[in-house]
Amino acid sequence: MDAAEKISVEDEAVDKKIFKDCSKIAFYRRQKQRLSKKSTYRALLDSVTEGKESTRFQIINEAAKVPLLAEVYGIEGNIFRLKINEEAPLKPRYEVPDVLTSKPSTVRLISCSGDTGSLVLANGKGDLKCHITANPFKIDLVSEEEVVMSINSLGQLYFEQLQIPPKQSRATKENEEDTSDDTTQENQEELGLWEEKFRNFVDVKDNGPASIGLDFSLHGFEHVYGIPQHAESHQLKNTSDGDAYRLYNLDVYGYKIHDKMGIYGSVPYLLAHKLGRTLGIFWLNASETLVEINTEPAVKYALTQMGPVAAKEKGRSQTDVHWMSESGIIDVFLLTGPTPSDVFKQYSYLTGTQAMPPLFSLGYHQCRWNYKDEHDVKAVDAGFDEHDIPYDVMWLDIEHTEGKRYFTWDKKRFPNPKRMQELLRSKKRKGSTDILYIWNDMNEPSVFRGPELTMQKNAIHHGNWEHRELHNIYGFYQQMATAEGLIQRSKGKERPFVLTRSFFAGSQKYGAVWTGDNTAEWSYLKISIPMLLTLSVTGISFCGADVGGFIGNPEAELLVRWYQAGAYQPFFRGHATKNTKRREPWLFGEEHTRLIQEAIRERYALLPYWYSLFYSAHVASQPVMRPLWVEFPDELETFSVEDEYMLGSALLVHPVTEPKATVVDVFLPGSSEVWYDSKTFAHWEGACTVKIPVALDTIPVFQRGGSVVPIKTTIGRSTGCMTDSPYGLWVALSTKGSAVGEFYLDDGHSFQYLHQKQFLHRKFSFTSGVLINSCADKRGHYPSKCVVEQILVLGLKKHPSSVTSHSPDGKAQPVAFTYCAKTSTLNLEKFSLNIGADWKVQIQ
Repeated sequence: MDAAEKISVEDEAVDKKIFKDCSKIAFYRRQKQRLSKKSTYRALLDSVTEGKESTRFQIINEAAKVPLLAEVYGIEGNIFRLKINEEAPLKPRYEVPDVLTSKPSTVRLISCSGDTGSLVLANGKGDLKCHITANPFKIDLVSEEEVVMSINSLGQLYFEQLQIPPKQSRATKENEEDTSDDTTQENQEELGLWEEKFRNFVDVKDNGPASIGLDFSLHGFEHVYGIPQHAESHQLKNTSDGDAYRLYNLDVYGYKIHDKMGIYGSVPYLLAHKLGRTLGIFWLNASETLVEINTEPAVKYALTQMGPVAAKEKGRSQTDVHWMSESGIIDVFLLTGPTPSDVFKQYSYLTGTQAMPPLFSLGYHQCRWNYKDEHDVKAVDAGFDEHDIPYDVMWLDIEHTEGKRYFTWDKKRFPNPKRMQELLRSKKRKGSTDILYIWNDMNEPSVFRGPELTMQKNAIHHGNWEHRELHNIYGFYQQMATAEGLIQRSKGKERPFVLTRSFFAGSQKYGAVWTGDNTAEWSYLKISIPMLLTLSVTGISFCGADVGGFIGNPEAELLVRWYQAGAYQPFFRGHATKNTKRREPWLFGEEHTRLIQEAIRERYALLPYWYSLFYSAHVASQPVMRPLWVEFPDELETFSVEDEYMLGSALLVHPVTEPKATVVDVFLPGSSEVWYDSKTFAHWEGACTVKIPVALDTIPVFQRGGSVVPIKTTIGRSTGCMTDSPYGLWVALSTKGSAVGEFYLDDGHSFQYLHQKQFLHRKFSFTSGVLINSCADKRGHYPSKCVVEQILVLGLKKHPSSVTSHSPDGKAQPVAFTYCAKTSTLNLEKFSLNIGADWKVQIQ
C-alpha cells in the first residue's frame, strides 16, 4: 500500500463525517415520513387463538391490508413478551438466537372478558394484566389496576414487509404505477428502499426495506436509563428530531462526549424508575436501532376549573420511548419489577448473570500499545516491585505479533516469550503459559475501508444471513467463542477471563467490557462514571475505563485522580495509545508516585469486598457499581445523581473529576442513614450535602452505617501473593447500633465453587455489642487458613470496659483494644479468629 494511501485510524475516526447521523439513515427517514401520515393498525380480535405458550391474534394496517401476527406471552417472574412478525414472510425474518440463556418458561395467561373491542389477559395471580384494544391497536400493561405502560398508544407501530425485487425493466406502465406511490426514482433514492448510498458506499437490499418500529408510553415516569453505549449522562435525555440514541457498534477513536452516536457496544434495554415502581423494556433486535425519548414532566396546576380528575390526569408525567430497527422482527420483553432488584433479576433470568471472574482480574492491569520487547516488559515489571505497587496483569497490545497476525510472536522483539511469562508467573502475575487470558479488540467489527469503518451490511454470514441482521451481536459472538474456547482448553477446569470492546445484551456471561478509546482530558474522566453506571444497570457489572485516558498525555494531577477513580471501579486498567509519552505510575515524581501507589493499594486492601460483590452479581444479579437510585429507590433526589455511586450497598464513592479541586459537594442519601468517612471516621446523618476538603491524596469514600466490609490487612505484590494474608473487618454501626455484611471466598480460579460447592459464604452481624460470624450458605465448604486479625468498629458511642472473643469450642479470650472517644471508634487487634469458623466477639 502506498504510504499516502495508508489508513490511519487515529486521523480518520475522529472525523464525524465518517459516521452517519439520523438524517443519513434511510429507515429513520422513512419511518418519520410515513408515520406523519398517521396510518393506523387495528387488532382482529375475532382471530384470537390461545396456544399452550402464547395468545395470538392478527393486526392489520388499514392502508396495506396485509395482516401481521402478534403473540403475547406471560413469562415466569412477572415478565411479558410481545412478538410481531409477518404472518407469511417471503422468507424467514431474523430472530436473535443465543442471547437468551434458555427458552424462557411461560406462564399461561388467563383471558378475562374485556369490553367489546378489547381483550384482557391476566397472569395467574391477576395482579398483572395486558389490556388489548382493537381499534386503533393498543396494549396497556396494568399492575394492580394502574396503567403503568401503554404500547402503540401514539400509533408508531411500523412494519415493512419483505418484497420481491422489482424487475429491472418493467413490462407495462400499469405495473410501474401498481408498485406504490413511493417509487419514483428520486423518492426511491431519498427513502433508500432498494439501495442506500453513503459516501462512496452503496448498500444493496435484496428484499427491499424491512424496518420495524413501536412506541411505549411510560406513565408517571420521568427518569429513564440504559441503552448503552453512549458517552452520555446516566439519565437518558430527551431526543429532538434527527437526534435519536443510536445503537450501532462502531470503532470511534476519541469519541465525542455528550453525544448520542453509537460507539463500541449496544444493549437494547431501557429501565424506567419512579417512586414505587421500576420497569424494563428489552428490545431483542441485533440490527441497527434508534431510540427516541420524550419526557413530559408533571405539570402542577395550582388553579383549575377542570375539576379534580382532569387536573390529576393533566398533572401526571409521562415518558414516550420510540424504538426503530432496520430489520428483524418486533420481539420485546416487558419487565414489570416492581423494585430495581426485581428488574435486575428479571433481565438476568433472560440474558444471564455476570460471569464469576477469576480473582486476579479484579487486581490492577497494566497495559500499553505497545510494550516494545521482552526487556521493556521486564523493566516495567521490576518498576512495580521497586516502587512497592501491586499489579496482576501485563497486557501486550497487537505489536507483539508478527505483522499484526494474532497467535504469533515477533521473534526479534520477543525471542523467548515463554521465559518472559515465567518471570511474571514466578510473582503470581499473569502471562499466558498455563492459562491463557484474552482481549477481544476491534470486534465491532472494525473494518478501516468499510462504510463507517465497519462491515458492509449486505455481507453474508453463516446461514445466509446478511450482516445488517446481526451487526450488533458480532462482538458478542467473538467473546462467546473465546470464553467457550478457553473453557474447553482447560478441560472445563479454569474460569476464563475475556475482555471485549464490542458487546450486546448478555455479554456479561462471558467477561468484562471497557469504554474504548477515551481521551486524557478531565471531561472523559467525568463521563466515565455515568457510562459505567449505565453498563452496570444493564447487566454488565464487569466494566471500566482506561485509566489516564487512552489518547493523549495526562498531566500528573489528572493521572492521580484517574487512578483514584479507577481503583473504585470494577475493571481497573491503565492503558495508552502509541505515540503517547510513557506514563507508568513512577514517572511523575515521588509525590505523585506515592499517591498512585496508595490508590492501587487501597484497591488491593478491598479485594475481599470486591470479590464478594462479584459473587452477589453472579448469583443474585445485583450490580457491583450502583447508581444511588438503585440503593435509595424512594428518594427522588437520588434519581439524577451521576457524579457519585455505591459500590455494593456499603460504600459510597465520589471521585474528584475537576482540576485543582480543594473541596467537593458530596450528597449523602437516606434520612435514617449515617455515613462514615473511610479515612477520618467523621460521621454525618444522611439526606444532606456535605462539603468535603479534597487534597490530592483524598478519595471521598464513605461507609454506610449498618454495614460490615471485609478487607485484607497486608498487601502483596499481586492477588496471588495475598491468598493467605489476614483479614480485617470494618464494622460501621447504624443509627440503631447494628451492622451486617457478607464475605465470599473460593479458590479464585476454578469452577469448583459451582460443581463441587467448594466455597465459603459467611455472614457478619453486629447487634447489642456482639459481632457474630456465621454461615450464610451451608451448601458451601472451603478450608481456609486465613484469620481475622483486626476489627474496626465505627460509631460506638461509649468506651467499653472489656472485649472478649468466643471461639466455636466455647473458650472466651480477652481482646486488646483501643478506643477513641473523639471519633467514636473502637480498634480491636492482636487476636486471631479463623475467617471460616463460627465465632463471636462481645463488647461490654
